[in-house]
Amino acid sequence: MTPEPPVIQLLLGIVACFAALGAAILLVLIPRPQRNSLNRAKSAAPPSPIQLTQLASVTISLVDRLLKRRNLMAGTAARLESAGVTIRPADFVVLTGIVTVLAACVGLILAGPFFAIILAIAAPLLVKVTLGILTSRRQKQFAEQLDDTLQLLAGGLRAGHSLLRAIDAVSADSEAPTTEEFTRIINETRLGRDLGDALDDAADRMQSEDFSWVAQAIAIHREVGGNLAKVLDQVGQTIRERNQIRRQVDTLSAEGKLSAYILMGLPFAMGAILMVVSPGYMDPMFQHPIGYLLIGVSLILLLVGGVWMKKVVSFKF
Repeated sequence: MTPEPPVIQLLLGIVACFAALGAAILLVLIPRPQRNSLNRAKSAAPPSPIQLTQLASVTISLVDRLLKRRNLMAGTAARLESAGVTIRPADFVVLTGIVTVLAACVGLILAGPFFAIILAIAAPLLVKVTLGILTSRRQKQFAEQLDDTLQLLAGGLRAGHSLLRAIDAVSADSEAPTTEEFTRIINETRLGRDLGDALDDAADRMQSEDFSWVAQAIAIHREVGGNLAKVLDQVGQTIRERNQIRRQVDTLSAEGKLSAYILMGLPFAMGAILMVVSPGYMDPMFQHPIGYLLIGVSLILLLVGGVWMKKVVSFKF
């Protein structure tokens, strides 16, 4: 049995949308060719298929100027850096816009204008949530590596190295994201910035209270002197005990987090299954004002329930 023509058009539309998404991403991420001012023959060659790349370059430059004009460049770059995403802010904004447009197109093809608006709103929110997840994961990795970091610092100090030399050794021997943050600290101090300020900024970027203790211990040692290796050992012992308690709390709250994820995703999964198994079953929800009202109320209740479950399974100590 061959599929009906509307089904074929639907599949072709979805494939075309995702093909356009892949092409747009490649156009944004492919480096732009540099002009060769010494070779006029090659410079004067027709651009052929690079027209789309030039269009992407113009779009990125416009977005870049807009971000600078609205003073959003630094904030966007800081969020991307905290998440460990190695992409320029303008490229990130353009990619987010492309994903939003394609999500709206898919929603329009699947269920009409209302679903397209929902997906257009949900796409940038999903990108923001993904950045938050990447940032939290990076900060968690930094916190888990901090114990080994302090041991390397204390060992370097006992070996007779200076504090900066010990930090440089940690930046070379550690794993990401510790190596990235300590490399940045070293580069900032080489450019003339105070070591204490660089350490404090690293603690703020990683949202690490434990590392702020390390920065304070180093600042106190620089003022009054003493055995910094022994102080770092004591701070490391405290951090190990805190990490042990943190892991126990994460283990005990894992069941609640899994239940929250399942309950939050169940309505969307059931809706997708019904749309696949019985395509016409969900049509009244998107064709009648009462259906729109029920969808709005459901989203509000889902948001309230998600916030409540997050508060239940989240602990700060």
